[in-house]
Amino acid sequence: MEILERSGAIGSFVKYMTEKRALVNSPRSALMISYIIGVVIFIESSITSLIAGAVGKPLCDREKVSRAKLAYVCDSTSAPISSLILFNGWGALLLGLIITQIESGMIKGDSVSLLIHAVVYNFYSISALIVTFVVVWFGLYTKSMEESQVYRPTNAHFSIRSAGAWSMLLPILFLVFSVFGFLYLTGDGDILKGSGSSSIFYTTVSTMIFMLILYVFIQNMPFKNYLKASYLGGKKLFPIAMVLLFAFAIGEVTSELKTGLYLASFASENINISLLAGVIFILSGIIAFSTGTSWGTFSIMIPIAVPMAVALDGDVALVIGAVISGGVFGDHCSPISDTTIISSLASGCDVVEHVKTQLPYALLSALIALVFFILFSL
Repeated sequence: MEILERSGAIGSFVKYMTEKRALVNSPRSALMISYIIGVVIFIESSITSLIAGAVGKPLCDREKVSRAKLAYVCDSTSAPISSLILFNGWGALLLGLIITQIESGMIKGDSVSLLIHAVVYNFYSISALIVTFVVVWFGLYTKSMEESQVYRPTNAHFSIRSAGAWSMLLPILFLVFSVFGFLYLTGDGDILKGSGSSSIFYTTVSTMIFMLILYVFIQNMPFKNYLKASYLGGKKLFPIAMVLLFAFAIGEVTSELKTGLYLASFASENINISLLAGVIFILSGIIAFSTGTSWGTFSIMIPIAVPMAVALDGDVALVIGAVISGGVFGDHCSPISDTTIISSLASGCDVVEHVKTQLPYALLSALIALVFFILFSL
């Protein structure tokens, strides 16, 4: 991101989008670009947030859109779309957890079919995407979101010669397709079995090398400027890395304390079948918020929620959908979530400010989802 900005590629992209093509000429259109990117790129929530923020930040700065609004759009499209279009690590994890339940004899049927049905009941992710679109399109911002005017013009400190829109688009396209490639390689030919974390690491290193060739050797960016930009980018990332480190530590502590298991066992006593999905959704949200991880919540709650549904003769797919929705909701609101922190980083917004300003919209989406869980349970 730092190399993109300091190379002049972002400035050229902004000029192309606003002057040559006139695709971005208002605050709404600036945010809609990031929204569309967030929906189209579903390979991994962190990559989605980074790309949506990298592309949207200079456009939003030009239109004087607050960074909090951009962070909200990045965060509200990353995990929700990744949990709906499951051709990624999310699908692999959820499929594995469902297969475990089938192999244990707890439930019967086809795992893929059950997962597809569960995704249909992922009401929070669906409502979050719809609410975000409506908010951006009609400009329905809260007072705190409107007052959060944190933006600054993007000016390259040094630039490459003849930089065009493709100077920014090529590295991003390379980044996206490399993730698929490394998922294929780390999964021994199966993308769904690939390592997400390893793939992202290999992808970012490869993209840095690609940008070195593109900017330094083809477009004549001085090599010392490339190194300086790399150093400054890493320096900016260090505080975020420390926050994530401590966030993961907190999540691990809560897992070791069996917080999720305790809450689930507490809620399973004397629960009504008509409230089962709603309770599972709320409980999953609390666990994800306190641990900062949706994936950890899935791993905790699916082995608990499925037996509860079977014992009460409930809809297993609906309950799994409630776990997915609750995990995404809690992760969306949590200040120690990696997607929350990365969305803030990509948008240039303070983490606390991002959490505070997006919380009303997340709660509204959660309320809509809760109503649907109760209605479908009835």
